[in-house]
Amino acid sequence: MAKKTKTDAKILFDSYYREIYKDRWDSLKEAMLQPSNPISLSDKLLTPYYLDKASLTAAQALPIEKGDKVLDMCAAPGGKTLSIALRLNGTGSLVSNDRSPSRRQRLKNVIDSCLDERQKSIITVTGHDSTKWGLYEKDVYDKILLDAPCSSERHVIKDETELSKWSANRPKVIALNQFAMLAAALDAVKVGGLILYSTCSINPEEDDKVIEKLFRKRTDKFELVSIDDQNNAEKTEFGYIVLPDTSNGEGPLFFTLIRKIK
Repeated sequence: MAKKTKTDAKILFDSYYREIYKDRWDSLKEAMLQPSNPISLSDKLLTPYYLDKASLTAAQALPIEKGDKVLDMCAAPGGKTLSIALRLNGTGSLVSNDRSPSRRQRLKNVIDSCLDERQKSIITVTGHDSTKWGLYEKDVYDKILLDAPCSSERHVIKDETELSKWSANRPKVIALNQFAMLAAALDAVKVGGLILYSTCSINPEEDDKVIEKLFRKRTDKFELVSIDDQNNAEKTEFGYIVLPDTSNGEGPLFFTLIRKIK
C-alpha cells in the first residue's frame, strides 16, 4: 500500500470538513489559517497571561462562587485555572489536573508566576488519568471544568507535520476518550453541581455527539443549563460554538454547561 503523502492528508482533511460545513468551509478554513488575537486574562494577575477570548468566555460560563470545591480536569497550560482561581479568591479549593508531566510543569509555572500566595494556597496540582476520576471520588465537587483534549483543527491545519498524521478515524478515537472523561466528571460532581464541557474542535463528533452519547448512557442523570449573553457563540444542538469566521478570529471553541440532577 502506498504511503500517504502530505498532499493526500490535506485533501482528506479538506474533504472531510467540507462535508460537515458545506459552503461555509472555505471562509472557516481561511479564518483558522489567520493568526489568533489573544487577550489579557485579567489585570489582577502578578504576571500577564494571554489567551483566546473564546477560551475566556467558556471558562467564565462556569459560575464559580467563593468557597466552591472545584476540579479543573485537564488544566494545562493554565489559563482556565487562573480564571477559576481569581474568582475563588483564596476561598474553597481548586484541584488543577493534567496527566502529562511536561504540561503539568508548564501549569505549575503559570500558577507560580501569575497568582499571589493567598490565591495559590487553595490549589493542588495533580497528574491523574481523568477518565478514571469517578472511580475514586464520587459526588465530591461543586463545579468541574473539563476542557477536553481534542482534534485542535486550527493548530493542525497550520502544521504540516500534524496534518500529515491526520485521518478521518482520529476524531472518533478522541471522542471516546472525551466521553470517558465527561462520564467520570458526572460521577465526581455533586448532585446539583455543574460541569462545563469544552473543546477547541470544530468537529461535531467531539462536541454535540459527546453530549448526545451522555444522554443515551446516563439518562435522567443530568440536564443542560442555558448560558446567557453569548454574543459571538452560535447555538448548536446541545451547546454553543464560537467559530473564527464570524467572531473576529476568536475560537474555535465549543462549550456546554451541565447540571447533575441525580
